[in-house]
Amino acid sequence: MAPYAASKGIPAPRLAVLGSGSLIILAGLSIMFGYRPTWAVVLLTVFLLPVTILMHNFWTASNPQAKQIDEINFKKNVALLGAAWMLLLVPQPWPLSWP
Repeated sequence: MAPYAASKGIPAPRLAVLGSGSLIILAGLSIMFGYRPTWAVVLLTVFLLPVTILMHNFWTASNPQAKQIDEINFKKNVALLGAAWMLLLVPQPWPLSWP
């Protein structure tokens, strides 16, 4: 993923990929186990907002196929962000969550 991030102009692409991967893993585990789900939503937001805007900027693509792929991924990330924010409406603590 680092070469793709570099092609999008992301500074320090390897570090950015490792950092964003860590964020998404921590957030996913947090939601899966119900441990501090509010913090998990914050981590998902910190991941999804920049990735959606910087990596899937379909409005700058000149190749129609690349534009379509970026637009699909942009919309997917917006949907994931909305789903993550909806988790804030689930009463806490979750029934099967860890303390």
